[in-house]
Parts: sequence; C-alpha cells; structure tokens
Amino acid sequence: MVIFRLKLFASSPLYYTLLANALGQGTTSDSVSSSVQQNLAQAALAAILDRGAPILGYDTGCDAALNATCDWMAKIPDDTLLVHMSIPGTHDSSTWNYTQARQDELLGYTGPIEAAEFFQCQEHSYFQMLNGGIRAFDLRVAWNPGNDTIGFYHAQALLAPTTRFQDVLFGFYYWLDAHPTETVLLSINHESGTGTEYTEAFQEALYDALMNDELATKFWSQVNGTLTSLGEARGKLILLQRFDFNLLPTAPEYSKRIGIHLDPEDWTDDDPNITLVYNTIDGVEQVAYIEDYYETDGLPDSASAALNIQWKYNATIAHLQEAINPDIHPDQLYITFASSEHDTDGETPRIMALGNGTDVPGVNQKILPWLQENSGKRFGIVMLDFFDSVPGVVEAIINV
Repeated sequence: MVIFRLKLFASSPLYYTLLANALGQGTTSDSVSSSVQQNLAQAALAAILDRGAPILGYDTGCDAALNATCDWMAKIPDDTLLVHMSIPGTHDSSTWNYTQARQDELLGYTGPIEAAEFFQCQEHSYFQMLNGGIRAFDLRVAWNPGNDTIGFYHAQALLAPTTRFQDVLFGFYYWLDAHPTETVLLSINHESGTGTEYTEAFQEALYDALMNDELATKFWSQVNGTLTSLGEARGKLILLQRFDFNLLPTAPEYSKRIGIHLDPEDWTDDDPNITLVYNTIDGVEQVAYIEDYYETDGLPDSASAALNIQWKYNATIAHLQEAINPDIHPDQLYITFASSEHDTDGETPRIMALGNGTDVPGVNQKILPWLQENSGKRFGIVMLDFFDSVPGVVEAIINV
C-alpha cells in the first residue's frame, strides 16, 4: 500500500499545482480549508500514483538501516562529480510487467506483434528499482493511443495505454522527496516504430512536461549542457536527452534547456564504441563514450546462445575496462549497456542477460566476478536487463 507523504503538499505551494494537475481545478490556498486540503492532497496523490502504477508499481518503503541500496548515495561526498561515479541503471526500464498475458490484453491497440519475451527486459517496478539501488532509467516514450498524452513503449509494444508520462515523473518526485540524498538520471528517448506520429505537438507536450511544469522546476536539475557534482544534484532528476526539439517553434518560451543532449543522429545503431560530443566548454569537449552493442551484429543467425552471450560480454567488459582506466578519459561520461538480444535466432533479452537456465550463463552472471574484482573503481553508468536476478551485481557496481 502506498505510504502517503502529505507534508510536502501541506507545506508547499507546489501542493496547489498538484491539485490543479490531478483534479483539473484552479484550486488556491484561500478556497479550501486545511483539513479539506489534506484530504484533497491524499486523493490527488493516490490518483496520480495509481494511474502511474503500471509503470511505477507501488512504493512499500525502504529502510536504509536494513537495505544498503536504499540511499547509497548518502555516503558519497558532495564534491564527487557524476562522471566520476559508478551508477547502476536499467535498460528499457518500463517493460517490467510486459508479459504475454499483458500483450494479449493490448492487442486491440497494437495488433499482432512479436512475442512479449522479446520486449520484456525487466521484471520489477520503478519503485522496486529505486529501492534496489537503480539510479539511471531508460524511458522510451511516444504518443499514447488518442495522441493527447505521452506514454511508454518498447518498439511496437505499447506498455500502459492509460499511464501518462507526467504520472511517472510525479512518481520520481514523490520518491526523491523521501530520499533527498539521491539523484536519478533519466534517459528519455522518442520511440519510433510505434505507429504514432512524431510531431510538433508531441515535442511541445514533452517540453511542457520537462520545462514548464512547476513541480518539474523543483525536481529537475536546471543545469544545462554538463553534469554537475552529486551535491548539486541531490534530490533532483538529471535529463539525458536522446531526442531532439527540432520541431518546436523558435519562440522564446521554447528556448529553455536542461540536462545534456545526446544527439540521436550521433548515437550510432548497434555500436560497441560510440563517441558522442554533447558540449564544448572553453574549447574542451565533453564526451559520452557509449557501448550499445545490443544485437550482436556480425554473428550468423545460427549462432548459439553461448556464442551470442560471449560476444556481448566481450563488448561490455572491453568498454568497462576503458572506463576504469585512469589514463583514458577519466573526466568524461561512460555509459555501458550490458543489455542485448538476438531475436533473429531466438536469444531474448532474458536469455542474453541470464543464460539458458541450464549450462549457459548470461551476461549478468559473467560480469559479476569482474565487477566484484574491480568494485570501487569508476564504471560510469551501467545499464542492465533483469537488474537484480543475479544477486550482487548492483552491490558490486555501487561498492556496498
């Protein structure tokens, strides 16, 4: 059951923004009594989180005294730069409840598509990920059915037709309010191939959710073009923007930017060694070094699961070896995807991450000894499928 935290809303003007957003009313502090405000705040919070539950799940709380992953950033000094940290993340984070039964329920929206096992990359909710130590999320968004709200997809797979992008953002705000020592990086990407339009209206809706909403102004880091220290980012979301605002009007009200722009034109497909310049400050380039080798390109369709997994493991470790080397780009951003599939020969994300269940271990099992041996070094952001199915992987990344 959701633990309601009403203090934020009773003591802050943001409470009234929440009421207006959730209830569709222009509520002001003079129009309702204190007791009614609290009742409305509870109802508004419940409505938003319930609508977001197909992606968020429900937050049952996390006791930092019993669980080292709840607030693990609390022990890291404020002056630590985010690019110097090891941060566990999840690839295609929103797919956790996309089972075959769920896909069958949504056939009216998508029509027949590839089996659900090729889309599902996680099995625990956003709140479980947060409480389990995950601090980087991979969000794939496009128009919801009806093209009036933004929703969540993995390729053609619609994940939650009534959940809005803003509902899920509010879930992060709610969690960060209870965990102010933490910061969360959200990689947001427009998902093509969904059958919905990529239009100026979509970009305007996305812009408004990220830049113009009063709650967003409070909970998103307002720094643009660079990644700050952890101390500056605590209690905030950081935007890793994997889409363009190229369709927006040139009017001043659309000129604001936050986070860093990882240009999709420069993020090359199925590439183990992406070099992406996202900013230049005083003549010095800020670069993201990315391993996103997700289809084991180069292997024939007849290749075994063991060979597919080995190729992906090799690419992952090669990139992590570079990330931990203090003589190679120590002050740049590293992002390593341990996630993959090879659907043309039947290797689902689960098989690639966790093996075949008998004699072939997956990437997660294979990287664990290496992570433990090198725990405490700078890994950068490490994006995982089925993040906690191999105990110890997250703990090795964050060194607890």
